[in-house]
Amino acid sequence: MKKLIAFFFITMNIGLMQAQTYKEWVRKADSFYVAKNYKTSVSYYDKAFKIEQKNNRDLYNAGCSASMAKENKKAFKWLNLSIDNGYENIAHIKIDNDLKPLHSEKNWNKTIEKLQKKLDIIGANYDKVLEKQLAEIYTDDQQIRGEFMNVYRASNPDKKKMDSIGKIMERKDSINLIKVMKILDERGWLGKNVVGTQGNQTLFLVIQHSDLEYQQKYLPMMREAVKNGNASPGNLAYLEDRVALREGKKQIYGSQSSKNKKTNKICIAPMIDPDNVDKRRAEAGLGTMAEYAVKMNIEWNLEEYKKELAETEKLENSKP
Repeated sequence: MKKLIAFFFITMNIGLMQAQTYKEWVRKADSFYVAKNYKTSVSYYDKAFKIEQKNNRDLYNAGCSASMAKENKKAFKWLNLSIDNGYENIAHIKIDNDLKPLHSEKNWNKTIEKLQKKLDIIGANYDKVLEKQLAEIYTDDQQIRGEFMNVYRASNPDKKKMDSIGKIMERKDSINLIKVMKILDERGWLGKNVVGTQGNQTLFLVIQHSDLEYQQKYLPMMREAVKNGNASPGNLAYLEDRVALREGKKQIYGSQSSKNKKTNKICIAPMIDPDNVDKRRAEAGLGTMAEYAVKMNIEWNLEEYKKELAETEKLENSKP
């Protein structure tokens, strides 16, 4: 019996070590992706996927890195594995700039057809009219933001072009908000069982990108939707943070960034109780702050953050 118990703990420890290593490899892969070192990013995804191939988001991101690294065979392999493991956002995969190098490949149409067939089966009982409308809104919302980020991330960003795209974005956002408000006011916050995962995500995105008064109006509805399983707790965390900051409060989950006036660097905006933020994030289904910071290309050190936060609060409290 003692041998069995010992064996159980050994195998459990190995499992924990593998999980930790998997996350470490993915974190490194993400950091090299952000640095546009796609070849190295792909090499770390390779290491991670030797341990497991279950997370559709990681597999999708790996496909993006491989596409940018011109490793098309791996890109298609990982994208298809992502679909096999639950990836459903067909509107996004079609407009993702990272995947444009794959569009001319014969396997591209096969991959899209595979995803569409899967969605046809899953969505047999969806509200097809609303699902289609929300897919169009999603494309409007995300495509223009992709164009903006392409210019923003350039080595020498064109400010005039950014302003021009920003105006188009504002116009699209206002039109999309009218459409989504009509859906929410008439039907409530529809779950993925009615409009699919992508449609459900679109409701959040449009409200997340709206003015404070609309965020405040629909935040209680989204809270109720999360309780009923009709909205993502992670998405709610992002909306809670954005509303809190806009109301002059501290955020809860550390999802929002701001520019440090002293260093001029992008950093995590002020939050409550930083020591326990990872616990709150875990409860909302979000990764750790360290993992999130890598994806956002933001430096994260808990002790340094608390020190800077205390200094900022001291300065603000000393103002007349």
